[in-house]
Amino acid sequence: MTAIDLSGVFPAMCTPFDENERIDFETLQTDAQRLEAAGVDGLVPVGSTGESATLSHDEHVRVVEAVIEAVDDVPVIAGTGSNNTREALELSERAAEAGADGLLLISPYYNKPEQRGLVEHFRTIADAVDLPQIVYNVPSRTGRNIEPDTAVELSSHENIAGFKAASGDLGQIGEIAERTTDEDFAVLSGDDALTLPVISVGGTGTISVAANIEPELTCAMVGAALDGDYERARQLHHELGPLFRELFVETNPIPVKEAMEIRGYGPARMRSPLTRLSEEYRDELEAVLADVERDATAVVDASEGDR
Repeated sequence: MTAIDLSGVFPAMCTPFDENERIDFETLQTDAQRLEAAGVDGLVPVGSTGESATLSHDEHVRVVEAVIEAVDDVPVIAGTGSNNTREALELSERAAEAGADGLLLISPYYNKPEQRGLVEHFRTIADAVDLPQIVYNVPSRTGRNIEPDTAVELSSHENIAGFKAASGDLGQIGEIAERTTDEDFAVLSGDDALTLPVISVGGTGTISVAANIEPELTCAMVGAALDGDYERARQLHHELGPLFRELFVETNPIPVKEAMEIRGYGPARMRSPLTRLSEEYRDELEAVLADVERDATAVVDASEGDR
């Protein structure tokens, strides 16, 4: 297995659709190149933000292939999770064949396995696919929490390289980071508003929705925190705070796709059953995007002045 440095910022990419709800591969690849040029540390296509639930398996693999083809020098971590272990294994094997550098595996949703079932599920895939794998805990979507004991047990597997934490429970996240310090194991925030607190208790970065819109600011915030400059990181966290909130006024990725369209990065079209952002939220989103763009410009200008 080739290791990946799982520190920094990894945007959870959107999947753009054309007017016929087909994947817009040209826009997808342009977006991947934009994010790479902005300095992100890796890309995560076909996760929850990428509407993986409404993609066929073939579409899933084609998105991964397209992103890999588009970028030069950042790892591509493919979302390949499912509530069916056999299906997750097939998607993982196909992503590996396509050239993915790593895998992001959401815990099985709807069928709500016990903790021993979660261990068996993740180990089955880790035993079969020789790529770094990130276990993804998001109880609000899956109906089941991955307990700290389970995360710690999984961390001992050589192919399980990290944990994407989106439980909202900072105590639990900190416990996992604390108990895996002796393992080669990364704890990544899966909630933009908690990225800075997660790093403060031992996290290594974020798989981020907001980084699709403001990659430079997100990278600056995470970089400052990882360097121990918490005063600067906190300032950037506060500048990004309104964006973090606006991107979750409705179910992700509804707001972020609207923001992508406002910025000209891609269409806001969704596949059913997701819908466009409610009109009541659009004006505020536009206002927040304008404010944060000014902050991002100042950050870019300052970094260029330091060269």
